[in-house]
Amino acid sequence: MKAAPFGYHVPESIDEAVSLLGSYSGEAKVLAGGQSLVPMLALRLSRPEQLVDINRVPELSEVRRDNGTLVVGATTRHVSLMHDPLIAESVPLLAKAAPHIGHFQIRNRGTMGGSTAHADSAAELPAVARALDAEFEVRGPNGTRRIPAEEFFVTTFVTTLEPDEMVVAVRFPIWAPEAGFAVSEVARRHGDFALAGAVAGVEIDDGRISRAAIALIGMGSIPVRAEAAERELTGARVDGLDLAALGRLAVSETDPPADVHAGTRYRTKVGATTVERALAEAIKEASNA
Repeated sequence: MKAAPFGYHVPESIDEAVSLLGSYSGEAKVLAGGQSLVPMLALRLSRPEQLVDINRVPELSEVRRDNGTLVVGATTRHVSLMHDPLIAESVPLLAKAAPHIGHFQIRNRGTMGGSTAHADSAAELPAVARALDAEFEVRGPNGTRRIPAEEFFVTTFVTTLEPDEMVVAVRFPIWAPEAGFAVSEVARRHGDFALAGAVAGVEIDDGRISRAAIALIGMGSIPVRAEAAERELTGARVDGLDLAALGRLAVSETDPPADVHAGTRYRTKVGATTVERALAEAIKEASNA
């Protein structure tokens, strides 16, 4: 099957892109990497009348530090998340998550803005944004606004973006240099979407966990923050942790989907194990920092 006919626009500025989105009254889609949108077009699951290709807008690919925050432009490629030294130094969890995204062809074209705005709960970058309390910088006809990650994701493939708005950057708080981070997931094959997974970050002060963040992949219709497990971790001594119990606590309030790939019970069990593994790795990294 081929895509339905559509108009094609290539703006060279953010303002021009936003103007195009507004002028077509919700009948336009943003094209960034196209790794999710193009297959949906080909299957006619999405039939926009217009495509707005933002790849020629230079400021959308910028990566910079800004007052304790790493600002990652919307068209920053996944491969850049893996290899950019500023990203690795400032937000190591992004560099750790990127190799889990699809295959290298997808990572070469896929983008930060596209992956997060697509809002697939089985994807890695939405979970990273949720775990680290990222903010989405969004531009529309009424100007710029910032949306916290906890408010951005509504359900699978649905966000709080308005039809005439676009993500221009994602802003990640920078943790202490001695923090530890990890990603753990289980998939049928390398490059497939995770059946279940977890991202984790910890800071350790004098043998105790002083800060913890855990988000789950593929365990609900949006990235799930494991707040009960985070509360249990914060203030606890590292040498007395029961990571298996923390993994079970992290998934205790989730209701994972059942589909042809895995059932709810399986995802719950595997999800708990991925939390345990991610925490063990993150704590080890923070302890050796």
